[in-house]
Amino acid sequence: MLKELVTKCRTFRRFYEDETISMEDLRELVNLARLTASTSNSQALKFRLCNTPEETAKVFPTLNWAGALSDWDGPEKGERPSAYIIILCDLSLGKNKLYDDGIAAQTIMLGAVEKEYGGCILASVQRSHLAEALSIDPSRYSIDLVLALGKPKEEVVLVPVKEDGDTRYYRDENQVHYVPKRTLDDIII
Repeated sequence: MLKELVTKCRTFRRFYEDETISMEDLRELVNLARLTASTSNSQALKFRLCNTPEETAKVFPTLNWAGALSDWDGPEKGERPSAYIIILCDLSLGKNKLYDDGIAAQTIMLGAVEKEYGGCILASVQRSHLAEALSIDPSRYSIDLVLALGKPKEEVVLVPVKEDGDTRYYRDENQVHYVPKRTLDDIII
């Protein structure tokens, strides 16, 4: 069961924008992250949930999409995420370690897959613009990651890494997204 979720948990960058994600579903996903491990049990992560068209329209322009696809500026109108979860660190509780962000983000993404959603974990974010757009106080919270969520509108296929070792993802003429993965033997030393 877990292996199936992990295998299905790919990075999706195009969505059925009109398929909304309820605030209840977003809260359930954050609750999964709440239950995960936390450095020194500080529980410094906080979450800002966005699922209205007005708020998602504020978040979208602050994100940088798919660095390896230099000819693509991100999802077009109608294919944009219908929700976002912004992972913040409450600076009054101390600066959390980035692995807390990773654990929380991956847990949320696995939960999203279980609910038949997909998403993209974004670290390339115009943080000051996002903080201003959503009235997030940067002296109180650091913006660590943005999780873009929605009903996936694309196919993502895992393929073996080519002989040249290139791990960059790519798309074909039908917009199928390919993600090269090393073999198990290649990563165990």
